[in-house]
Amino acid sequence: MVELGERGVAHVLLVEDDAGDVLMTREALDSCGVPTELHVVPDGVAALEFLRRQGAYRGVPVPDLVLLDLNLPRMTGLEVLQVVKGDPALARIPIIVLTTSDAEEDIVASYSLHANAYVTKPVDFDRFIDVVRKIDDFFVSVVRLPPR
Repeated sequence: MVELGERGVAHVLLVEDDAGDVLMTREALDSCGVPTELHVVPDGVAALEFLRRQGAYRGVPVPDLVLLDLNLPRMTGLEVLQVVKGDPALARIPIIVLTTSDAEEDIVASYSLHANAYVTKPVDFDRFIDVVRKIDDFFVSVVRLPPR
């Protein structure tokens, strides 16, 4: 279980450039039983700045979980995954690849770069909401994560 500390909130970073997917993810997390604060960045470069708490992201909380799309502008999700998992200061943050791709090469590449899970986004709205709720429930309520 995530140690929520004094904040009482799980911080989730969503790296997603599609406004519709951001809205659906926010709705799914809002309907979960665990207080969750969703932080959103639209591309891979911003994701690294957020995780490193640089520039406009100074003072942001270290996320408890990252939901990472693969198809991103400026830097792909696989590139982000490679940098994060190669950085000892960031490598322990769980990263769930949440993407439309069901290509075997993307799945293999993601796990080879140490993604914690790979989930293909359902196209159906209700199924998408259900999948995000299950991710949140598992990684925020069930799994014991390392301290921040």
